[in-house]
Amino acid sequence: MGKMAVGAAVVCAAAVCASAALVVRHRMKSSGKWAQALAILKELDEKCGTPISKLKQVADAMTVEMHAGLASEGGSKLKMIISYVDNLPTGDEKGLFYALDLGGTNFRVLRVLLGGKESPVVKLESEEVSIPPHLMTGSSDALFDYIASALAKFVATESEDLHVSPGRQRELGFTFSFPVRQTSISSGTLIKWTKGFSIDDTVGQDVVGELTKAMERAGLDMRVAALVNDTIGTLAGGRYYNPDVVAAVILGTGTNAAYIECAHAIPKWHGLLPKSGDMVINMEWGNFRSSHLPLTEYDEALDAESLNPGEQIFEKIISGMYLGEIVRRVLFKMAEEAAFFGDTVPPKLRIPFILRTPHMSAMHHDTSPDLKVVGAKLKDILEISNTSLKMRKVIVELCDIVAARGARLSAAGIVGILKKLGRDTVKDGEKQKSVVALDGGLYEHYTKFRDCMESTLRELLGEEVYENIAIELSNDGSGIGAALLAASHSQYIEVDES
Repeated sequence: MGKMAVGAAVVCAAAVCASAALVVRHRMKSSGKWAQALAILKELDEKCGTPISKLKQVADAMTVEMHAGLASEGGSKLKMIISYVDNLPTGDEKGLFYALDLGGTNFRVLRVLLGGKESPVVKLESEEVSIPPHLMTGSSDALFDYIASALAKFVATESEDLHVSPGRQRELGFTFSFPVRQTSISSGTLIKWTKGFSIDDTVGQDVVGELTKAMERAGLDMRVAALVNDTIGTLAGGRYYNPDVVAAVILGTGTNAAYIECAHAIPKWHGLLPKSGDMVINMEWGNFRSSHLPLTEYDEALDAESLNPGEQIFEKIISGMYLGEIVRRVLFKMAEEAAFFGDTVPPKLRIPFILRTPHMSAMHHDTSPDLKVVGAKLKDILEISNTSLKMRKVIVELCDIVAARGARLSAAGIVGILKKLGRDTVKDGEKQKSVVALDGGLYEHYTKFRDCMESTLRELLGEEVYENIAIELSNDGSGIGAALLAASHSQYIEVDES
């Protein structure tokens, strides 16, 4: 072997050794990074922990805040708004009623024919109308004239078999999903617009008055019988079909709860006690907060960067608007600190709210052996390709941690309401059925969230109590529910009963 050949062999061997060392170093580095990513996940799991002892503290705190909010205005983070709904539907309601559901960039008009116990909803017709953007920032008259005109056109399509009795005024339930200071069952002043609306001359005005004047201008003879929000509509819809319904919870993009309280248990109520003895309370439970809530650095950062820092803390950890965003924030930290997706942070991962809760749910429910749905979602939404199976498994686990915390805290909130009503125990063997009406896409479509929430309720209440508790899906509270409340608060009730 010549000197040159020996030299070349030595150089070659050195190169092989160097590259082998690089591979080993890379493996050590990548295993170090992997350990770092797993450490981030483990820390999140610990911080999001919801052992039963903690959930019981959350439920107790919810009950305490409910008492405080009923005692005085501003006495609690829970507003505990008196809704003036003291008559919930019984199932006996008959006749034709309308509903208007205004809660965003579209509104719906509905016509419902009620047939009493024998045939509850005989006929239902509805139409959706989108609001032109210029009307969302124009004048109050322009917006309400547009709505009244669409309502008048809808009324004009009543068929022969669908009209009110002669000499009677049409009646409407108005679901208005913006912050309102309710002053009676059929009046309330707008506190502020949200969701992209900004019409200064409506703020401080009675929204029923604004709609009524617009209907008069449109030549439409219709009375607003009830002004409600979607949670109270859900309660009404649930109660119409099942007299054991005591509360309603919305778990969708946002979250809220309403329940039936004894009027004499509301110290801040100064009016005459209603004949029924009951009053529906709109809790606005999204604003609940307690030192017992398991909050993480991701929740604190999300809250600080939100449009309403310090507000709606409960909503920000349990509702559909935020769950996917929490997952994104954790993935971003893994990418930045543990090079989870390689040496550079994927640019799309920096965009707030790009990962929505339906995407998270699809990944969480992936049962394919290679988790191909997870791979596809990462590629389509975040433009991250070439993910390994073990990376995908970590992402599924991350979705599970965030969803389970939200579901278990939702269950604790429901137990808080049942405690306030004295329905969290079995009294002397009496079998008192308590039904909670639930609505919202998060509950309806995110199966693992729903299953986890229901199994946590069972765990918190114990088998004997849980046997007497039921959760029922109550769809379209903001539509049918509002029409039912118009029926139960109709000006013709006394006439019909006599």
